[in-house]
Amino acid sequence: MLQRIILGIAIFVLVLLGLTFGEAVLRELLSYLGFIIDDFADLALQAREYLALHWGKALLALLITIPLVMWIASAKKEELERPTSHRKIAIVLAIFLGWIGAHRFYLGQIGWGLLFVVLFVIWAPLAYVLALIDALRYAFMGNDEFTLSR
Repeated sequence: MLQRIILGIAIFVLVLLGLTFGEAVLRELLSYLGFIIDDFADLALQAREYLALHWGKALLALLITIPLVMWIASAKKEELERPTSHRKIAIVLAIFLGWIGAHRFYLGQIGWGLLFVVLFVIWAPLAYVLALIDALRYAFMGNDEFTLSR
């Protein structure tokens, strides 16, 4: 169940980014990568401002995400349960949502996920860099080694 929720969040973020791409998402992404966000209060304020301006896109992204997640979960059930798929999903989560530890939560490593959240609050750039290192580590890890590390 948790895997479906995290998959849904990841798809929602990707769809929302896709809908926003035409409106200078690169500029926004670069400003976020500049680590303007200092803490969760600032992140919540940024999200609230974005949703106030682009509520239609967020609603459309949500309407696209729900049936997409349901379709993927039902059509690819066996494939999603294989270790290779878990690794691919963990890599995508580490790249896009790794700064809050989504990839660690997905893999069932709750303690490490909470550590990423604390790291993000203390110093966001370090959390993002560590998430990218995790993504690279998962990408070059063999299936057996990945299964053992879970």
